[in-house]
Amino acid sequence: MHLSPFLLRPLGSRLASAGLLLAALAAVPVSLSHAQSTALPTLGDGSGMSIAAERRLGDSIARDIYRDPDYLDDPVLVDYLQSLWQPLLGAARARGDVPPELSERLAWQLVISRDKRVNAFALPGGYLGVHLGLVAVTDSSQELASVLAHELSHVSQRHIARMLSRQEQQAPWLLGAMILGVLAARANADVANAAIAGSQAVSMQSQLNFSRDMEREADRVGFGVLTTAGFEGRGFVTMFDKLQQAARLNDDGSFPYLRSHPLTSERMADMRSRLPLADAPLAAGPRVGAAPLSAAAPPPALHALMAARARVLAENATERQRAWLQVGQGPKASPADLYAAALSAHRLGQAPQALALAQRLRDGAPAATQGVVDQLQLEILLGPKARGLNDGLLASLRDRALTGSTRADLLLGAQAALSTPASPNAVARLQQWLVVNPKDAQAWQTLSRLQAAQGQRLRSVRSEAEARAAQFDFAGAADRFKAAQSLSAAERSADAMELAIVDVRRREVEEQLRESAREN
Repeated sequence: MHLSPFLLRPLGSRLASAGLLLAALAAVPVSLSHAQSTALPTLGDGSGMSIAAERRLGDSIARDIYRDPDYLDDPVLVDYLQSLWQPLLGAARARGDVPPELSERLAWQLVISRDKRVNAFALPGGYLGVHLGLVAVTDSSQELASVLAHELSHVSQRHIARMLSRQEQQAPWLLGAMILGVLAARANADVANAAIAGSQAVSMQSQLNFSRDMEREADRVGFGVLTTAGFEGRGFVTMFDKLQQAARLNDDGSFPYLRSHPLTSERMADMRSRLPLADAPLAAGPRVGAAPLSAAAPPPALHALMAARARVLAENATERQRAWLQVGQGPKASPADLYAAALSAHRLGQAPQALALAQRLRDGAPAATQGVVDQLQLEILLGPKARGLNDGLLASLRDRALTGSTRADLLLGAQAALSTPASPNAVARLQQWLVVNPKDAQAWQTLSRLQAAQGQRLRSVRSEAEARAAQFDFAGAADRFKAAQSLSAAERSADAMELAIVDVRRREVEEQLRESAREN
């Protein structure tokens, strides 16, 4: 399933950027399985665009996404999405949908938009986007995983490269601008007028139609990936039913996926017909090379809390926050209601109430959700209105988080270490994490703050530069590396090894900056 653009809301200069393809390529359709794909002809291998060129294109678009106000790196939701995404990616690799070269050279990264509309999208180079609205509307992890599997299959089948190759006589960026204009016209005529570069852009409408075949292919391949990963194939069917109901009842722009990827009776029937095939091996014995059914699915209680989190983070209206708070205060509030109420109170600056609701949630929460409830409590205590509210609980949650295994634990624990005395060695934990995850911009930024607090000025500036480089801001990274080299002689001489690393990294990002300039 795909998306509506990140870039439509903040208009202006963004429409002239590489991010033009975000909306366009988000609209590239989806399809289903692999072993059962004989019903449709092959669509080609996308050989008109090299993998390297596709990755460069994707990186350029990702750079604009990272700068967009709607881009959200929420560690709690990122951890949850990764718990679905990694089994799917592993299954796609095991099935051969993602061959080694594609696996190694594409990004395979998820990005989140604050947008509360229901959508998701695939981009060149292995980037996949998810709207908060999609997470909020799903009733199960299987439904959400079915969308991710669908989008993953758009990438693994190189649908975007195929689409661009179809129009090889057009410059890719012009093609992206044209497609954006066509898509934007469906929602906002003013946006369309700004995006369409000429009358020939109207002809792109017919070029989007061929993506219906891609939708069916992504459905088929995605279904196979979903079930091989251990999720129930029924997630595809229930998600289709949800979208079909939305198509009948909603015409207010809340489901942009339905415009870019219209459901058809053929697609829905195809998915339903595959369920008996997916379930049949259960009677005959375990599927060869497949995980046990539903082994990858997080507990329903956890999904309910994450859907509640997505609803609250996507909403800026204080009226809605107060409404969720009121529901959570009721005697019959569900765990999801309590989570939404506690997070809403936190966002409204009502820290004592938020902490009380979170504690009430924790007292009755199942074991599978204790970790995210602890993270919610820590998040509340780190708010500006919660200073001194419960320092003992803050220290306890900090220590627990810094020994945890998730990214959210690490980042929240490290943030707590900035505001509490006698904090554990959060710097060492972050450094260990970044050895394995060098593209984690938020981890670099948090490390920079910790290093600055400890008086490690050179290391702090270098970490700030690495954070910018991780999001393809090579000019900003080069500037910060130069700033590190311009520190006082005493600051530089105190850490000769770090200074040598700064020099090497400055040269590397300057070369990347030159390469970007040549490509543009």
